Amino acid sequence: MPTTEAAGVYYDPYDVDINLDPYPVYARLREEAPIYRNQAHNFYALSRHADVERALHDRDTYISGRGAILELITADIEFPPGVIIFEDPPIHTRHRSLLSRVFTPKKMNALEPQIRAYCAQSLDPLVGGGRLDFIADLGSQMPMRVIGMLLGIPEADQEAIRDQVDAGLRTEPGQPMAQRADSFSFEAFEQYIDWRADHPSDDLMTELLTAEFDDEHGERRTLRRDEVRTMVTVIAGAGNETTTRLIGWAGKLLSDHPDQRRELAADLALVPNAIEEILRFEPPGPHVARCVARDVEHYGTTVPAGSAMLLIVGSANRDPRRYPDGDRFDIHRKPGAHLTFGYGAHFCLGAALARVEGRIALEEVLRRFPDWEVDLGQARLSPTSTVRGWETLPARLL
Repeated sequence: MPTTEAAGVYYDPYDVDINLDPYPVYARLREEAPIYRNQAHNFYALSRHADVERALHDRDTYISGRGAILELITADIEFPPGVIIFEDPPIHTRHRSLLSRVFTPKKMNALEPQIRAYCAQSLDPLVGGGRLDFIADLGSQMPMRVIGMLLGIPEADQEAIRDQVDAGLRTEPGQPMAQRADSFSFEAFEQYIDWRADHPSDDLMTELLTAEFDDEHGERRTLRRDEVRTMVTVIAGAGNETTTRLIGWAGKLLSDHPDQRRELAADLALVPNAIEEILRFEPPGPHVARCVARDVEHYGTTVPAGSAMLLIVGSANRDPRRYPDGDRFDIHRKPGAHLTFGYGAHFCLGAALARVEGRIALEEVLRRFPDWEVDLGQARLSPTSTVRGWETLPARLL
């Protein structure tokens, strides 16, 4: 079974031209090189749904402790405690249990009135104006306010915090992400943590400061300030970036499929399933990386221990072996267990929140603006190697 670009298939996650529309390359990978080797960037890749799902579930073979971003794995960086997405058991299990108390579906659904108020705050001033930028006007606003509210960041500071955290994820076009562990421990959060330590409130920051747990040494304790700071940084980045991209893809896909958009506008009960199809069809995180802890074989090729393995979620989500006619966007599809939020021990803690935010954002847009057409000439994809989505996405309201 061919494994490299010598087979006639080339995939580079940093390639700007491929990133514009990676799906033809994904299809060739699935069929021609289901275990792929990129020599230049020193990684292997899996692209079929069954293989990606199995690898995400097998946390003993495909570990997260070396990072879940390709360039960080290959740089062999040591991360500070609290980067939960880059942890393995037992510390991952303990840290995740602390956060899972907050990010339950019940608690996230209870945020609906506030999320709708944030959407109204963004959208109402645009009524009658003829233009809407799905990123600038909504995607970069509402998720920032929701995660800021959950963390306990003052509203006046939320925009500056969002911009500084997001800047750490940006890359030069075609270039890997900066190989720095300190990107995941943002010092600007220290003042908020110090304030909350002396002024506890009903927010996630207070919960992280006060919750007790048994650590890997069997000691009963609370999180150290540096652990809280790192967790807050990770939550702030993840809570802003991925939902922003989801809102952008909703605007783009429903502009491309006006008949389906009109169906949604006529029956908002269809929106939750449409959100699942958008997540399947255009996942904000098109791939996730793992370090291979032991030699493993795929399609007759041995992947040696220590290798970086890229799991291409965007390809798996369109694999026709799992989703018939997977390259067709259909709001009536029952997508089932798409892999956009991961699978297994690292299933996204914020999945329930992202689904609630995406559903409410789309409902509120459709109530005010049932018809739109994206201005692709003015749209721009975001320059980052970790997520794929729109930096700006202006639309004409019809």
